[in-house]
This record gives sequence, structure tokens and C-alpha cells, in this order.
Amino acid sequence: MRIVVALGGNALSKRGETLTAEGQRASIRVAAESLAKLLEAGHEVVITHGNGPQVGYLALQGGLFPLDVLGAETDGMIGYVLQQELDNAYEPDAKYATLLTQIEVDPGDPAFQAPTKFIGPIYAEAEAAKLSTDRGWSIGKDGAHFRRTVPSPRPKCILELDVINLLLEQKVIVICAGGGGIPVVQKPDGTMIGVEAVIDKDHASGLLAREVKADAFLMLTDVAGVFTDWGGPDETILRAATPDELASMSFPAGSMGPKVDAACDFARATGGFAAIGRLEDCMALVQGAKGTRISMKP
Repeated sequence: MRIVVALGGNALSKRGETLTAEGQRASIRVAAESLAKLLEAGHEVVITHGNGPQVGYLALQGGLFPLDVLGAETDGMIGYVLQQELDNAYEPDAKYATLLTQIEVDPGDPAFQAPTKFIGPIYAEAEAAKLSTDRGWSIGKDGAHFRRTVPSPRPKCILELDVINLLLEQKVIVICAGGGGIPVVQKPDGTMIGVEAVIDKDHASGLLAREVKADAFLMLTDVAGVFTDWGGPDETILRAATPDELASMSFPAGSMGPKVDAACDFARATGGFAAIGRLEDCMALVQGAKGTRISMKP
């Protein structure tokens, strides 16, 4: 099968822990070892990843560059380590490529007026309020903590799609659309320019999965799957669901909501299946043994 695998930014940097090079490499090594099992089973794998924690930390370091440039920087940083750890975990003769990927968004997207995408570390309420005042940041509540929120416009078009397909034809394991891709808009004169936003990685990965005609779409994160009554007394994991069943439920806009939406879009458009679950359970997600599977058939 051709499988697009989206690695969550929080899965690559443990929630609540200070981001370090050593910690990130350790988490990426776990991801690489999990992905290697898919490759050893003969699946064709296209890899994307989040960058919310990473781009948020870079933004804290003086704010000299806009989010599109920081997104490109984190794509290179994460892609380099992931490519290296994959090479260590899998067949040494395999070919890899990390591709900086521009994704066009609509400058009129309402997301620019309502920031919901969490980036960066978690803060206590007082610290978050100070950062909001000092830096003009939008702040949102992420569980019991607070984080910076930024616009997350919907992806329209993957500009490097032809290059991705060329690499796949040559049996290259492609790491692309990192952090949801680098957000760009087209100016009236036809030229492209980056914008201050972070595209949701799951929506961008879902678009990629549809465009490369993937059979399956996995979203790997730091939770076991999709839950009803998350954090409440009746918390229950959904092992399987159809898009219509999920449409009647509500999920947080800054975390699980985009994953569920992207999974439903993929299932409806392709007839394939999407699955959401833990980073280390990637092979079990394909087999349907763990996580939450979303497909047109229950």
C-alpha cells in the first residue's frame, strides 16, 4: 500500500517538556523505528510531520523572522534528523529526500481573523497574559495550560506536487509538507509570497494523501486515538467510525478536531482508510489493532 504518515509535532517533542536537540532526536528515533516496520512490510511510505512546538520555540528567540521562514527552518531541522534516523533504522541502501514544500492558501481565509493553531511551549496563565501583552500574541487554552495561537488557513494547492511524484516514481522515501507546508499566497501579479501562519499539518497531509493517491492515511500523535468525553468521566476510545458518525460529534479545534476532519475528508474522497493513534503503534494502526480507524464502511 501507499501510505501517507503524518507525525504530530507533540509526538516528536513530548508535551510539557523543554525542547532540546537530544530530546527531539530521541523522539524522532522512536518514530523512525516505527516507520521502519512499515517499510520492512513492503509499504510505500510518504512522511509528513508537525512543527508546532519547534516553530513556537524559535519564535520565542527574538522574533526576527516571520512564521513562514521559521516553518522552513524547522522543516530542515526535523527532516534532517528524521532522514538520518530512518537511515539508521532501515535498509541502508534506501533513498531519502527531505523536500521544503510550499502550500498555497487563500489570503481571505477566515482563519486569519480567528487564530486557533497552537504553537510553542505551554504556559501558566500569568505568563501567557504577559506574553500576550508584551508581544501582541493571541493566546488560547490548551487543556489545563495556555499556549500561543496563530492563524491556520486551509491548504489549497501543493506547489511541489510534481516534484514529489517524480521522487516517488524513483522509489525515494519522501519527507515533505513539514509543519503543514510553508504557507504562501499568490499576489495580484502572479508571484508568491510567504504569510504569517502555520497550516494545520493534518489538513495539509490529507491533501497530500489525496493528491498522491494514497491507500491509507495515518496520523500519529501522543494519544491512543479519538475519544468521546475526552478528559471526562465517560472518556471512551472510538475504535472505528464512519465520517457520518463523527460528523455528529464535537472535537477541540486546536488539536483533535483537524485530525478528525482530515480523516473524514480522506475517507470520503478516496474510499481508503485513515487512522489516528500513538506514534509507536503505527503498524498496529494499519492492521486495525489499535487507534481509531475512519472509513466509509463501519
